[in-house]
Amino acid sequence: MGCCAGSRRHLSDSEGEEASPEPRASLLEHRGAQWKNAVGFWILGLCNNFSYVVMLSAAHDILRQERASGNQSHVAPDPTPIPHNSSSRFDCNSISTAAVLLADILPTLLIKLLAPLGLHLLPYSPRVLVSAICSAGSFILVAFSHSVGTSLCGVVLASISSGLGEVTFLSLTAFYPRAVISWWSSGTGGAGLLGALSYLALTQAGLSPQHTLLSMLEIPGLLLASYFLLLTSEPQDPGREDEAETIARQPLIGTEAPEPKPGASWNLSLQERWTVFKGLLCWIVPLVLVYFAEYFINQGLFELLFFRNTSLSHAQQYRWYQMLYQAGVFVSRSSLRCCRIRYTWALALLQCLNLAFLLADVLLSFLPSMYLVFLIVLYEGLLGGAAYVNTFHNIALEASDEHREFAMAATCISDTLGISLSGVVALPLHDFLCHLP
Repeated sequence: MGCCAGSRRHLSDSEGEEASPEPRASLLEHRGAQWKNAVGFWILGLCNNFSYVVMLSAAHDILRQERASGNQSHVAPDPTPIPHNSSSRFDCNSISTAAVLLADILPTLLIKLLAPLGLHLLPYSPRVLVSAICSAGSFILVAFSHSVGTSLCGVVLASISSGLGEVTFLSLTAFYPRAVISWWSSGTGGAGLLGALSYLALTQAGLSPQHTLLSMLEIPGLLLASYFLLLTSEPQDPGREDEAETIARQPLIGTEAPEPKPGASWNLSLQERWTVFKGLLCWIVPLVLVYFAEYFINQGLFELLFFRNTSLSHAQQYRWYQMLYQAGVFVSRSSLRCCRIRYTWALALLQCLNLAFLLADVLLSFLPSMYLVFLIVLYEGLLGGAAYVNTFHNIALEASDEHREFAMAATCISDTLGISLSGVVALPLHDFLCHLP
């Protein structure tokens, strides 16, 4: 008996030793898939927003075409600023950079408004292909454009690419672990920083805006490679969620449901969608206000915050403002593991105070140095990025599995709506201020 027991015990131990590599291999495979998805969503965020950011960084150059004569590089180079209105204390283009903002955001707004009506009927892969094609087309069209109108058509293509991609990829996060939202947000912040910084660095180094834009054509290819080669189809494992997330998760919008399949959220009735949307308003309204204030600053005031008698030209100052803003956005969109903010209303209030302060400076010119504006613009970016990532993280925690895909797609209209409203208001403000003596 003892011998048999010992034999059974030895046999059991041997089986355990032989079986143990399988769970270990499975765990390694799972971790490998997690990292592939994390990196994949970071790159998708980077590539999706890249063309959008570059077009805003190039806005001043795009509008200079109307003022440049004998242009050899299509998008105007960076000569000494040519005052449009010599009677004004501002060095104004005849058209506000808010015009580029509107061309860069209104198509996105239209896509996000129409998305709940039928975009879900189109599979994810064709949407990604269309997004990449539009992104490449935007760089080519603006680079070879001979007029402001043609350039704005290229900006519209960048907007279509960004808007379609954002709706697609944020909806896609519903079928992956919630950590990918942080990676996606960080990637979009990286797009802001790398897009603005690359445009600034290449033009500062002497490369023409045309060749700078053409050098960025590999970005759409990187987006396709990330989507088709990096992302795995690994389903969510609720048991692997962080304990803190499980505790924090409350059914604000509906109740818990079994793991959804792609497109399941769109089978909700209109009444159910309206109920879900009402539950989202506490997140949507603050995000709209944050983006209204920051893009009013970016595209309505940056051009007017011009410091003369410095080593930087007007166009160079504008590019530095854009780059520092995007640097702040990148840092705060990547900060979710360090700092989580539930009350996004506070961020909206602080951003509105930022707007009031810089508008007062445009009118009264009391700031003595552009470097103080640099610090304020960096702070503005920190607030905007924090509002974005925390809004979507809070929704991911509080929305039910059944409603999460729809909730993500519906909320992503917030930033677009705020940006669109800011562009509409900034255009007449630009005309008013540029006619001040």
